[in-house]
Amino acid sequence: MSDREELVRYLEELVGKEGRGVSCEQADIFKDADGWKLKMEGFMEPWRLGKSVDDAKTRLKEYASQGFGIA
Repeated sequence: MSDREELVRYLEELVGKEGRGVSCEQADIFKDADGWKLKMEGFMEPWRLGKSVDDAKTRLKEYASQGFGIA
């Protein structure tokens, strides 16, 4: 499993199938020179998640716990 697949699966585990809205359903997780990012439909800019997979998981958990269009 690639790092990207691991993060996508983790995001799905956080919000569950019932909690996924349109924004989450259309989410794209990618890595560029700045690190991991989450781009969701309806948001202009991607959200920074961190340099490592562990950083990205921590940030995804924070975002999911606060709503932020993910759940």
